Amino acid sequence: MGHVIGTPSGPRTPRALPALTGIALLFALALTACVPASTSPDAAETGGSAGGDSASAADEDASAADDASIPTPAEARHERAEAIVDAMTPRERAASVLMSTRSGTNAKRIRSFVKKNGLGGFILMGGNVPADPDELREITAAATPDPSFPPLLAVDEEGGIVSRLPWDHLPAADTLKDEPAKRTKAAFRARTELLSEVGINVNFGIVADVPGSEGSFIFERALGRTPKASAARVAAAVSGAHAAPSGDGQGFVASTLKHFPGHGAAEGDSHIGVPSTGISLKLWRKTHAPPFRAGIEAGAELLMVGHLAYTAVDEKPASLSKRWHRIARDELGFEGVIVSDDLGMLLSSGVPAYANIAKDVVRSLAAGTDLALVIQGLDDRSISGIIDAVEAAVDSGRLPASRLHDAATRVAELRLRIGEAAANG
Repeated sequence: MGHVIGTPSGPRTPRALPALTGIALLFALALTACVPASTSPDAAETGGSAGGDSASAADEDASAADDASIPTPAEARHERAEAIVDAMTPRERAASVLMSTRSGTNAKRIRSFVKKNGLGGFILMGGNVPADPDELREITAAATPDPSFPPLLAVDEEGGIVSRLPWDHLPAADTLKDEPAKRTKAAFRARTELLSEVGINVNFGIVADVPGSEGSFIFERALGRTPKASAARVAAAVSGAHAAPSGDGQGFVASTLKHFPGHGAAEGDSHIGVPSTGISLKLWRKTHAPPFRAGIEAGAELLMVGHLAYTAVDEKPASLSKRWHRIARDELGFEGVIVSDDLGMLLSSGVPAYANIAKDVVRSLAAGTDLALVIQGLDDRSISGIIDAVEAAVDSGRLPASRLHDAATRVAELRLRIGEAAANG
């Protein structure tokens, strides 16, 4: 989103238990039973059982098996997320992969909007942010019906020209791009703390685009001038966000890289069109992929896919492209939540094929998006119609049920992680 608005993939399987350990135990026990202790030379010398060492080794194997069978926190969270999604109704599952907004700062109305629709997330736009941090904290608390399973509460807080918090006066990309990467880390650590203190748990704030020139639409917001410089600062921004101390009773703030696969090559404003480029995938890997790869390796939790057409790869915008989603998963190894840029922006593109926002949401989810962001072109009733459309698409087979289940599980995992962090904050 811009100044106007702001490990390989596939269905994941449950953790496998170590089957070979049981076989090793049976073999050790059988070997011990076949050698009488009284006739063993080792037993005669030591006065003990010949099976002593074997039994000890078997005990160690059994202990190791017990340790291996204990799920890690991430594995346990994944299992809980799957259980939550399995228990959802089809409509609840459809709503859980949507993030939207409603105007104003009335905390009760925002709470009703989120709870009534069962949305997976809510994005705070400029009109949702009051001048006082305490008032904003009341809004985010109201938008969280269940703190143990909070919705994703997002904001575009890049700093500089794309800021939602009036009190964010921290350095932004316009100056950070010309300073050492450690300054970017410090700025995003402090910025993330500001967000945590007011209950925001997702920042759509790390611009990983490499600008083509100083005249580029994205230049002022980009963290670097070159692939190498951008990559260093993107990784530093993610690292800084992870280093931020949580606010009182709050937890970590998830970081988002945007706008994949890169606004720098596809010049133009995606709020009013679908910028395109003809560069090859090979050239993209060298010039525009490095910052995204660096941010993913640094541990960014979300990746925002833009309405950008790399026509040599796919004629469709990346937000609707299965191929670009596969590249993010299989080539860059991203395992987190893929969020679309505001799909309402496609309504302004003038392309007849993208004139129906509900269809665009379904297309984006089918392509591989986990969280569909919808802002422009909505009223309070539109979101219900979009939920209906997603549910109908599953019924008709246009959106595979397994794809929706996987998307909902990824979103649920992140929500659980945020809830856990808040509980421990």
